Amino acid sequence: MSDTCRAIITDWGGVLTSPLRETITAWLAADRIDDARYRRVMRSWVEGAYAGGAVDGNPIHALERGEIDTGEFERILAAELRLTDGGPVPAAGLIKRMFSGFHPVEEMYTALRQARGQRVRTCLLSNSWGNGYPRERFAETFDAVVISGEVGMRKPEQEIFAHAVELTGLPPEECVFIDDMEHNVHAAVELGMTGILHRDPAETRQRLAETCGIELDPMPS
Repeated sequence: MSDTCRAIITDWGGVLTSPLRETITAWLAADRIDDARYRRVMRSWVEGAYAGGAVDGNPIHALERGEIDTGEFERILAAELRLTDGGPVPAAGLIKRMFSGFHPVEEMYTALRQARGQRVRTCLLSNSWGNGYPRERFAETFDAVVISGEVGMRKPEQEIFAHAVELTGLPPEECVFIDDMEHNVHAAVELGMTGILHRDPAETRQRLAETCGIELDPMPS
């Protein structure tokens, strides 16, 4: 095993699940929500949440830190959206419907479990939107779990990365961080971690094997 990487800190949505863009596109179609309007609203909010735009009053900031509950966020978001026929979007259960298409990527879960078996520590670091997590998988996959709404911090804030690193018991230089959002990866690298921008499981698994010096089973063909 490599002497430089002894812990893996990973995002959940889009890394351990099917891609976010595909999931959201399927949800918009199933709920008959105006796609263009949704993306216009979310572009503004996400820019503020991750790309250095306006912060004050940003619903994503508040939700991910646990400052508002899921129901309030659903009402705020639903009020900004419209169905394709111009009608209102039902707020109740909006988040559950939004993430209903998330499915686990077994190859990534397997990689993390195999890394643990080779004495690499693992930590989940996820910005929560009040969505459900497959917590029944956590005990066999992670040594530590950090969910933004439960700790009052969110990526890409340095404090939440430092908290996750502390839970590994290792310095940042011995940790690798995986995320599908560039802003989060850059924040982790600024703290001293090795960053992996996730694009597909095969590439990420190869990077993990190389960075951590571990053996991973081949992906199914």
